Amino acid sequence: CRKRRLKVAVVGVPKTIDNDILLMDKTFGFDTAVEEAQRAINSAYIEAHSAYRGIGIVKLMGRSSGFIAMQASLASGQVDICLIPEVAFHLHGPHGVLGHLKYLLETKGSAVLCIAEGAGQNFLEKTNAKDASGNIVLGDIGVHIQQEIKKYFKELGAPADVKYIDPTYMIRACRANASDGILCTVLGQNAVHGAFAGYSGITVGICNTHYVYLPIPEVISYPRAVDPNSRMWHRCLTSTGQPDFI
Repeated sequence: CRKRRLKVAVVGVPKTIDNDILLMDKTFGFDTAVEEAQRAINSAYIEAHSAYRGIGIVKLMGRSSGFIAMQASLASGQVDICLIPEVAFHLHGPHGVLGHLKYLLETKGSAVLCIAEGAGQNFLEKTNAKDASGNIVLGDIGVHIQQEIKKYFKELGAPADVKYIDPTYMIRACRANASDGILCTVLGQNAVHGAFAGYSGITVGICNTHYVYLPIPEVISYPRAVDPNSRMWHRCLTSTGQPDFI
């Protein structure tokens, strides 16, 4: 547009349900994703508690940020282990996830594990493949952790009924809830107002409860991530009762 000297305003409306854009309180679709993710967690909880020594695994979206997994775990109150990309963990060993699952089955009789898709990528083989958007194709941590759990309990000689739920497309394709519907409408209106006011190279967003205009280069410099020292993550840890898996 600059090269052709066209009078065109470039105004973005953030599109990510992962809630991983810098400086923004929340992005469109996040509320709906958390709400829908709770249903998958509830299904995993029912499956796990209905079976003898049942383990329910739910894999949620979050390539580099575990906001959906954290908030859905906290909202449901039914998750025993929440694993996100920002917090490293071991599967095996005395402080590993598998050892804690064994403890949960012995004490509670069942367990629910929620994992973000970007978590535990160090356990999987890296590929250089990229998707249509240019993002590196991640290994499937959900399937990997399901297989590792089955193998672990088989080697122990103790049965475990493992159920795996991947609700990715159920969450992506569902209708936006009221909160997200309002947010998207207001963001769209503000984008038009910004363009008519002569702004360009900006994106609309909600920051500290205010609708604002932000420079696009600033907000895309790197993804926003869960702070492992934040109150919200500590609330999640208190809700699940999980230890450090290191």
